[in-house]
Amino acid sequence: MLLRQSQRQSTDRPGLHDAFAYLRLGDALTVVSLDRLGRSLDDLITIVGRLKRAGVGFQSLHEKLDTTTGSMFVFHVFAALAEFIRTIIVANTNEGLAAARARGQRLGRPPAMTPRKSPTHSSCSPNQTG
Repeated sequence: MLLRQSQRQSTDRPGLHDAFAYLRLGDALTVVSLDRLGRSLDDLITIVGRLKRAGVGFQSLHEKLDTTTGSMFVFHVFAALAEFIRTIIVANTNEGLAAARARGQRLGRPPAMTPRKSPTHSSCSPNQTG
């Protein structure tokens, strides 16, 4: 089965798999921010649902969410907002990259091989003696 890159990022997560193996009934999984747990609303809901079925709570420090107190509604609202904000950030990044390309700016890492370093450059020619 072939997976798109975004699907692989969500499913191939050995650290999350290890966390689930470690967690026990009554524990709580704590993350710094919702975007560190899942990349989409569906992903977050699936993970937190799995935690809930296992009797494990969920806490997000940045959003100050704690499902151990029963605030699942608030979790869903914040998860939807986190996905919306991520979508906006991706769109803004892509717009900025497109604008830079339109201005003729070169994007990315500078090339390691410059014309001066090229083997075709006369001072680097292997046939030259000196």
